[in-house]
Amino acid sequence: MKIAIMGSGGVGGYFGARLAQAGEDVTFIARGEHLAAIRRDGLAVSSVEGDVTIAPASASDAPRKVGIQEAVIVAVKAWQVREAAEAIHPMVGPATLVLPLENGVEAADTLTEVLGEAGVLDGLCGILAWREGPGRIRHAGVSPFVRLGPRRPDQAEGARRLQAVLDRAPGVRAEIPDDIQAAVWSKFQFICAMSGIGAITRAPLGVTRTLAETRSLTEQLLAEIEAVARARGVALPEDAVERAMAFIDAMPAESTASMQRDIMAGRPSELESQNGAVVRLGREAGIDTPVNAMIHAALLPQERAARGDGETG
Repeated sequence: MKIAIMGSGGVGGYFGARLAQAGEDVTFIARGEHLAAIRRDGLAVSSVEGDVTIAPASASDAPRKVGIQEAVIVAVKAWQVREAAEAIHPMVGPATLVLPLENGVEAADTLTEVLGEAGVLDGLCGILAWREGPGRIRHAGVSPFVRLGPRRPDQAEGARRLQAVLDRAPGVRAEIPDDIQAAVWSKFQFICAMSGIGAITRAPLGVTRTLAETRSLTEQLLAEIEAVARARGVALPEDAVERAMAFIDAMPAESTASMQRDIMAGRPSELESQNGAVVRLGREAGIDTPVNAMIHAALLPQERAARGDGETG
């Protein structure tokens, strides 16, 4: 399958490398030193599931030159999705599948606004990975999985085909859940709470889940996100908060979320797509989200400073 990876950091780099390892025709969309390193030395993944280096690797910073793809996996930061959608337009034909693997719950809607609804699927992934350096990806925890699903009945066959391709790749599990919206919001619930509590405490997960005060705050974050999801008609499991906490408890103690790492490094982050989105979507649904609102407000000054121009998303 001809697959382009838009955003070749921890998520895109890992899943793209595994697809290439399985023999798929993968092109990595990257830029700068990362692109130069991939072209020169290939893409190296250090992983608890087994290391792999894709060399030579096909990589480009010009999607318009890559040509129409059978699938495009979008793995940029959530706040970059609209820009990415515009950039990948030349790679998207009438039969191209577009799979977002972002942390938020609005990526598929944004992609649809730009590209049309024909090929855009709903999707999410689970992995603890990051770009360790130019041309190098580190996968440190969570057995990597992808969940995807059609947004329209006529996408079902394409979704099954892409799921099968992903599931054949080493170190990847892929499935089509019965309710993709519930799956997307379940992932969002967990990662948004982990991101928010980690960003304001600057502490790893092993600390925030153990300290009674921050564990309680995490549970409040999870409950607010659950309330917003239910108000929007999402059928989360009855024990959604307990399931999310169990996932948090099972992660490596040193775990940090990508939003937390970006904020700690003074970089633009996914604040508006995570805790900010909970506040905004909650307001639209008539749901109060005071803990998420507090975290959003507390981090907003730094987010504005990181962006340099006063914009926040």
